[in-house]
Amino acid sequence: MTPHMNTRRAAALAAVAAMVVVGVQSGAATAAPGNARDGGSVTRASGTSGARTAIDPNTASERTAAIKSAQSDASSTADAIGLGSQEKLIVRDVIKDADGTVHTRYERTYAGLPVLGGDLVTHTTGSGKLKSVTKANTARITVSSTTPKVRTAAGARKVIWAGSGKPVLAFETVRTGVQKDGTPSRRHVITDAATGRTLHSYEAIETGVGNSQYSGKVTLSTTASGSGFELTDSDRGGHKTYDLNQGESGTGALVTDDDDTWGDGTGGDRQTAAVDAHYGAAMTWDFYKSALGRSGIAGDGKAAYSRVHYGNAYVNAFWDDSCFCMTYGDGADNKSALTSLDVAGHEMSHGLTAATANLDYAGESGGLNEATSDILGTSVEFFADSSSDVGDYLIGEKIDINGDGTPLRYMDKPSKDGGSADYWSAGVGDLDVHYSSGVANHFFYLLSEGSGPKTINGVDYDSPTADGSAVTGIGRDKAVQIWYKALSAYMTSSTDYAAARTATQKAATDLYGADSPELAAVDAAWSGVNVK
Repeated sequence: MTPHMNTRRAAALAAVAAMVVVGVQSGAATAAPGNARDGGSVTRASGTSGARTAIDPNTASERTAAIKSAQSDASSTADAIGLGSQEKLIVRDVIKDADGTVHTRYERTYAGLPVLGGDLVTHTTGSGKLKSVTKANTARITVSSTTPKVRTAAGARKVIWAGSGKPVLAFETVRTGVQKDGTPSRRHVITDAATGRTLHSYEAIETGVGNSQYSGKVTLSTTASGSGFELTDSDRGGHKTYDLNQGESGTGALVTDDDDTWGDGTGGDRQTAAVDAHYGAAMTWDFYKSALGRSGIAGDGKAAYSRVHYGNAYVNAFWDDSCFCMTYGDGADNKSALTSLDVAGHEMSHGLTAATANLDYAGESGGLNEATSDILGTSVEFFADSSSDVGDYLIGEKIDINGDGTPLRYMDKPSKDGGSADYWSAGVGDLDVHYSSGVANHFFYLLSEGSGPKTINGVDYDSPTADGSAVTGIGRDKAVQIWYKALSAYMTSSTDYAAARTATQKAATDLYGADSPELAAVDAAWSGVNVK
């Protein structure tokens, strides 16, 4: 590299670091660590001590300025990291650690075409020196021609597919419809532009399973409107909650009330589901802000919105990134809405994953996507500290989706649900993503609480390990910081379990040090679920 190129690299990368520093020095609050695809459903078809925490640009204007600065120097950065002349970088996010390290997340284009699986993250010192680059695909992005050899359906977009192996010219087609359980379907299909062969496909709708039904009497942030009130939370980005009235499209009607007393705590009152959804969104927002230092899903201070009473007897809930919204069904009896705290946190966290690593919703990355929502949904439940819905490592235990009082998933021993994987194996990526998520859920439990029998908040757990080893937990607060830092700074769209281990090792090193017990615990917990 010539001296001229060295100068350009330093200028380009240092500009990003300087812009983030401005945001911190201007008086922004600091907090623990801190960033698209459509989101997922819950069902199948605060702070820490001692950590070197990360700091996001904490206001929308600071984040916008940091991204704008990075984008203005994107061409120099592309040269500095050795990209080809036809490649361009598009900035998605910027994060700054307390030690000055800046993580800048990019998407790529090639000859003006989107590169699917081409996302990368640069890691630079505060002075702009490049430390490393994390790429979803390390192959060089190049194709012999951008002229397709086969025809495809109207509306398909031409792309470069780099999700696996050698990059190729391809088409991306979106097929809409309805899944077997009534969930909307928006399936993305990638086909080779030279042969017409299907290369990859994934489902873009990511599902999950006042006087609230699940959290008792709660305080809601509402807005006066005319002679009454509406479920608009002006304290949290303007989040709104709508009643679809059993519809399956649009937003329905904004939920309103005459006296600002909402619901009666039963599924027979239409406002009750809205209370739980509105409260769950508020608690998730507050958890992101308090524990992660993040202002909203995308870190820009803007709220998503919630829709309740979707469909008829719809037993699911889902996140859809295209509307930036959470949607909840009413359950088989139309009186048991899937709006419990951990489900609300789960769905909203699909949006956070889309705004950060954007984990592909298929294979092992899909399992990691689902597990991230379980991990953060569980963390929201502990954070809310509700006496009516105490924190636990059970997913969906309040909504009784199985009809026998059992939860939807178990984090201490995932196989107790009858389908989830306790440990990694070569075929785990072939499972439904709600089942392959078990490996990461189990890792998180072991990292938080350790192996063996224990009772937490009145719930008995007994977590085994693949090799019979004993794992000592470091506490949920630290485990959350490590997972979120890995997600936001080191994971990419194609991250699998082996790469997730590396990402969490880097995150633990950044936060606690290379010789820390926290890093040792990360290694022990991954070994405990057979990811080595």
